[in-house]
Amino acid sequence: MTGGEYLAIAYGVVFVFVLAYVGIIAAKLARLQREASELLELARRQRPAPQGAGAGDPGGDAERVILRGPFYAAGVRGLESGTTA
Repeated sequence: MTGGEYLAIAYGVVFVFVLAYVGIIAAKLARLQREASELLELARRQRPAPQGAGAGDPGGDAERVILRGPFYAAGVRGLESGTTA
């Protein structure tokens, strides 16, 4: 085998490992999002809605973090879309 063939095999092996890593991280992220939404729903059932909360009320900072991301609750909305202030 030539050096180029070994290099192609090495790149292929690295690609497979990176692909597996991304898959594992994606699965963990999906599981964490599912568990967080289940916890949010459990918290909603155990605690009554605050007075004056309408149908359009998002339900507080916890829901904003779950639905919009961590920067939304911190008030740094520009970072969600990839732009900076």
